[in-house]
Amino acid sequence: MNANTSDLRVILTTFADESEATPLIRKLLEEQLIACGTLLPGARSFYPWKGVVEEASEVVVLFKTDEENASRCLERLAELHPYEVPEIIELNPLSVSAPYSAWIKETLRKN
Repeated sequence: MNANTSDLRVILTTFADESEATPLIRKLLEEQLIACGTLLPGARSFYPWKGVVEEASEVVVLFKTDEENASRCLERLAELHPYEVPEIIELNPLSVSAPYSAWIKETLRKN
């Protein structure tokens, strides 16, 4: 099951809704910075903001990319994200199936 995953990355962020997230996923795909964007609706976030505890419905998005594209992907996400302080987290997976790892690499090279 394990593959060499040192060059694969998952970037996590949140948006207010699918209508905000979808165009940004498509933009990063068009720019060949990600192999896949997975949108997970139904999240609820609780956080302090400007002295008040807020509660918001959000969608979580997971972007799958590689080390070569991750920095530029993070930059573009920060540039395009509608939030004042967006949650943008880069994750380095410990284990990824070999076929999926190969697919990500192949997809990013073909596009």
